[in-house]
Amino acid sequence: MSVRCAVIPAAGMGTRFLPATKAVPKELLPIGDTPLLQLVIDEALGAGVDHVVVVSSRSKPGIEAYFEPSPEVLSALEAQGRVELADRIRSIGSDWKATVVYQDQPRGLGHAVGCAREAVGDQPFAVMLPDELMGDSSLLAHMNGICVSSGGSVVGLKRVPREDVGAYGVIEPLAPVDADGVVAIGGMVEKPDSAAAPSDLIIIGRYVLTPDVFDEIAGLQPGRGGEIQLTDALRAQAARSPFHGVLSDIDRFDTGNPLGYLEAAIALCLRRSDFGDELADFIASLPVRVADA
Repeated sequence: MSVRCAVIPAAGMGTRFLPATKAVPKELLPIGDTPLLQLVIDEALGAGVDHVVVVSSRSKPGIEAYFEPSPEVLSALEAQGRVELADRIRSIGSDWKATVVYQDQPRGLGHAVGCAREAVGDQPFAVMLPDELMGDSSLLAHMNGICVSSGGSVVGLKRVPREDVGAYGVIEPLAPVDADGVVAIGGMVEKPDSAAAPSDLIIIGRYVLTPDVFDEIAGLQPGRGGEIQLTDALRAQAARSPFHGVLSDIDRFDTGNPLGYLEAAIALCLRRSDFGDELADFIASLPVRVADA
C-alpha cells in the first residue's frame, strides 16, 4: 500500500498576518504567483499523493473557491492567447482529487486532523502544515516509504540547539539516527525544559500517519488551552507500534510569520527561471543598510 492522501490543516485565522488575512486566507498568500497552499500541494503530488484533503473554516470561502472551476477566467485567458496560464489553472484538481472539509471550532491540530477522518478513510496519510514550505518532495517521499515498509507512523525531524528545544515537540529516540536519517522513536515530549529534553530532535510540520491515529484522536481529552493535541495521539501510537522519524537536510522555510514568509518568498523566487535573475539584480542594487551607531 502506498501513501496517496495528504491532509492540509488550513482553518486557522492567520492573526499574525492581519489585516491582510481579514479578507484573504493566509494559505492563499502568494510566493511569486503561486499560493502557499499550492506549493504544499505540489510537494505532496511530487511524493505520489493524488488526493488532497484541506481542513478549512467556513469563514474562509476563498479556499474552497480556489478548487472550483473558473470557466470565465479560462475563456478570457485563452482569448488573450495565454494558453499556458489557462492550462495551469485548469490543472488545479484535475489530475488529482481535492476535498475540502471543515473544522467548525478552533480546537487544535489534533482536532483538525480528526475532521478529515471520513475523507481519508482507512489508509495511511500525510499531514502537511502549510506554515512550512520544503525545498522539494524528497522528505515526504522518504517518509511515505518508511511508513509503508514499517507499518507505523513517521514524523519529519530537525536538529536544533539544545537551548531551543523548549518551543517544540521533542522526540525520545530509541537508537541513534542511521545513515539514511531514520530513527526509531519511543515517545515524545511537548515543549520540555532544555535540561530535561530527551534529545535535540524536534518534530516539524510533516507527518505520515497510519489510520488508527483517528481512534487515538477521538479518545483524547482537551489539553493545554482546551485543545486536542496531535502530539498526544502520536505519543500513544509510539507506545504500542512502530514509530519513526526522518531527519533531512532539505531546505525548509517557516512562513508562519511575516518575516519568515518574506524570507521564503525571496529564496524561492530567486530560483525562478522567468524572473529569478532580475530579482537577484534588484537585491544586489539595494543600498547596504548600516545600523545606527
